[in-house]
Amino acid sequence: WSVNTIVSWILSKCLGSENVSIVTEKDVQTLSNTNTSELLEAVVKTVNECLAEAPRFGVEEPESALGTSEVLEIISRSNSVGSPSGRFWALSPLDGKMGSACGDQYAVGLSLIEDGEVVLGVLGCPNYPMRKEWFSYHLSYQRMISMLTPPASETWNKGCIIYAKRGSRKAWIQPLLHVNKKYVWPNQAKQVSVSSVDNLGLATFCQPIEKANSSHTFTEGLAQSVGLSNEPLRVYNMMRYAAIACGHAEVFMKFARAGYKEKIWDHAAGAIIIQEAGGMVTDARGHPLDFSKGLNLESLDRGIVACAGTKLHEKIIDAVDASWVSSCL
Repeated sequence: WSVNTIVSWILSKCLGSENVSIVTEKDVQTLSNTNTSELLEAVVKTVNECLAEAPRFGVEEPESALGTSEVLEIISRSNSVGSPSGRFWALSPLDGKMGSACGDQYAVGLSLIEDGEVVLGVLGCPNYPMRKEWFSYHLSYQRMISMLTPPASETWNKGCIIYAKRGSRKAWIQPLLHVNKKYVWPNQAKQVSVSSVDNLGLATFCQPIEKANSSHTFTEGLAQSVGLSNEPLRVYNMMRYAAIACGHAEVFMKFARAGYKEKIWDHAAGAIIIQEAGGMVTDARGHPLDFSKGLNLESLDRGIVACAGTKLHEKIIDAVDASWVSSCL
């Protein structure tokens, strides 16, 4: 709820509240319940602490601290249900809740959708390790080596923002904060591109960590059947899009369990970033993802496949067709 409030407040500040329509997973009714007063108090406190830092990011802070009624009113604006026409934002305020809870990987995803097409995608990844080999380290060890190898003026150890605009054929990455703890836009931004690996035997597969809404058995079995033999990269949900866009992995697949519908805010930002970085994101039939049907990816065919290039993508799609009938999904 805090992320929802902060993003909504800043977008309204920059664009005018009448021009901001947001689709997201958190609703104001839950936070308004009488038995959630402590939670609401914590949200308001977090929001004001964060917005006090707004000038560091080029935005004026509120004239006075926001109260509970103001926070609830701001959250209530995030009530869009999506549309095949017009403009709205899709926000994933905390993707990878398990990672966030233990200080590990998680992401905030924000995308702008116009007439059913994603035109802008941003991923904020506070704990993204900036070196591929660090993904396999235990979190405590990762913290230790990051202190032993402090960032220089042109590098940083973890935490980044990745973003792309439709049609630019470019995706960019930059640290959350500069080494001097100040934020300057653009802040050491550099272009990222997907990997050039086109051999499945050399490709790295993004292995999902969460098990709630996806079939790990089918996904891992498919990875083995197509020859993905490299040590997999274990990453949370939306972080997989970041890993492929940055060239740290080549393949990501997700096949939902029966009855689960993928939400647009979990995929819109990551999909456009990979596409503009040179990769491909489709459903398991090879069709583009459709963000024009409301809150869910309603016309999704079986699952989602993201790859660093067309050759890898074609081989994965063919393998899905060959394996699906016997999968019992």
